[in-house]
Amino acid sequence: MLVLVFTGTSFTNRIQMELTKDQLKMAETELRRHLPRSQQAYGYLVLRNRVRSDPVKVFVDRWPQFSVFICKPQCEQKGDLFKDTIVFSNNEAILEETIRKSFVIDWTRYLCIGTSLPHMEILKTVASEKGVQSHNLAVCHMMMLTDVSHLPSIDSSGISLSSLDESHIGLVNQMWKFGKDQVAVRMIQNMIINFPSCCVLDAEGQPVSWILTYASCAMGMLYTQPEHRGKGYAKVLVSTMAKKLHSEGYPVYCFIEEENTVSYKLFKDMGFTEDPSYREAWFGFNDIEIKK
Repeated sequence: MLVLVFTGTSFTNRIQMELTKDQLKMAETELRRHLPRSQQAYGYLVLRNRVRSDPVKVFVDRWPQFSVFICKPQCEQKGDLFKDTIVFSNNEAILEETIRKSFVIDWTRYLCIGTSLPHMEILKTVASEKGVQSHNLAVCHMMMLTDVSHLPSIDSSGISLSSLDESHIGLVNQMWKFGKDQVAVRMIQNMIINFPSCCVLDAEGQPVSWILTYASCAMGMLYTQPEHRGKGYAKVLVSTMAKKLHSEGYPVYCFIEEENTVSYKLFKDMGFTEDPSYREAWFGFNDIEIKK
């Protein structure tokens, strides 16, 4: 489906187009060429092409060798804020022109955009030109596990493991640092219903520690209730989820906020590595300020 034809000199013969189901599968190959910088967009496609989830549209500036790639979920209300719009580009000049001239990103709606830090500066500049306010949500290390054999041996004997279900949505939302005022409930619901998760259950069968998978296939929302910390649950969950994702053919990676030194050390000790020069960033747009 053709969406927008650019007539400017820089965009001769370029079109903004929405990818079909078959093209989404082909796009995995193109994004793989740009790993690890394309990791989030690649993970988004890998998971979307294999698992049912909330509707999302994917746009590129041209096909088949695109320079701009945008995953756009349905964001119709404040509760959809954390359904990230993912932006990847291998050409910042083309990205800037695409964002400025394209109607793919609707600046009148609530937006949470995730992309590399240099790309985010471009998005903030364009948003400012359009009179749209932005709020810094997170700047993160991208940690990857290239070989699950690097995981340390973890003793999980005596620990009851399970997956999260819909009855746990409120609990996860309540404990997530961004999950105030119900703004993340719809995203968490999508994650729990459709994507891999793992949790530790107490004697009453209630989750006391958990980890989920974002729509980008990144592991996240790792949390242990304070009274259950110090028991090694986080290591068990990270190891279990990493092996599960790997066995199903998914990339194994996560994002750690720059200030979260505890989680950074945990994943580092678990064998995850990073490119120290690379950072991923998330910003909220359109007068929505999320309190940490």
